[in-house]
Amino acid sequence: MKAIIDISSLKKDYYVGEVTVHALRGVDLKINQGEFVAIMGASGSGKSTMLNIIGCLDRPTEGTYILDGVNVAGMSRNERAAIRNLKIGFVFQSYNLLSRTSALENVELPLMYNSAVKTKERRERAVAALEAVGLADRMGHMPNQLSGGQQQRVAIARSLVNDPVVILADEATGNLDSRTSYEIMSLFQDLNSKGKTIVFVTHEPDIARCMTRSIVFRDGHIIREEEIINRIVAGEVLEALPVEED
Repeated sequence: MKAIIDISSLKKDYYVGEVTVHALRGVDLKINQGEFVAIMGASGSGKSTMLNIIGCLDRPTEGTYILDGVNVAGMSRNERAAIRNLKIGFVFQSYNLLSRTSALENVELPLMYNSAVKTKERRERAVAALEAVGLADRMGHMPNQLSGGQQQRVAIARSLVNDPVVILADEATGNLDSRTSYEIMSLFQDLNSKGKTIVFVTHEPDIARCMTRSIVFRDGHIIREEEIINRIVAGEVLEALPVEED
């Protein structure tokens, strides 16, 4: 099985005045192609720092990080930005959509930084990504014309449009109600079943049970790592939830 993420002896220190904060303390982590991994832990546990490093938004103080065969640990800011645009898709809790831009144009955005993709191809790929998340009939809508779940689907389409090797989701169901959360998790499970590697930060145990493996951080260490045997199938949960009447 090919390792998409291969991290060894990773440390990250922050300096606050004369105080050194050890956010990560020698982490080893491997995530293989096709996995759907939950990263969990309390505030201050190191999980957000880990996500920032995995997403090439920050670099470690020490250690190695191999992303899809490329050593990114020592890269410059510009080099990390280039690799991030090619290999990583992001989905955030707050959607991060441009408010005065249509769903289709929001999804096109990552491709605008790729000079190899021409206008026609960019539009075609954005359309295909929106179709893949069930929004074929909402492409011209602005974010304020979409529900929270639909906005998150646009964000997921945007994360897919560059065909990344890994999708990183940071509390991607945090702003959604239970039914919409499971709709989004059903979509992520479908993407995973088609081969997408997904790393999903969450503090919700029920959401984590939709994944294949969980990794729990505390005080900059991984304290528990386990396969999820009794997985929740999000679509089945949706069918069991009562339908809310107006």
